[in-house]
Amino acid sequence: MPAVVADTHAIIWYVTDNPRLSQKAVAAMDAATAAGDPIYVSAISLIEVQYLVEKGRLAAEDQRLLLEAIDDANRPARLVPVDREIAEALKMVPRDEVPDMPDRIVAATAFLLGIPAISRDGKIRASQVQTIW
Repeated sequence: MPAVVADTHAIIWYVTDNPRLSQKAVAAMDAATAAGDPIYVSAISLIEVQYLVEKGRLAAEDQRLLLEAIDDANRPARLVPVDREIAEALKMVPRDEVPDMPDRIVAATAFLLGIPAISRDGKIRASQVQTIW
């Protein structure tokens, strides 16, 4: 299995062993890890996680586990910056298909890298971006 891009909920659920993560998603991330390929995490996910912690919708412990996974060079999570290339790739993920900007950025990241996105989001899954759920 090649590298994948994890949506915010997917990477949080993966690092916290949350059973809400689908078996296909777990298998894809485990396979990428076993092959030595990265699980890419968009920088927008860090912003989204901070927002969710501030709103009380996500535990600070979950945020800590995510940051540890990204900061540990021996773990597969790799941060992808939101840069000019990602901004240009947004054109390939139409706003009417994926209206939520963080979701569009994650989808555009997967599109740009040419790898699947791990997401349960129905709008991302209905778009032209290859997804696994």
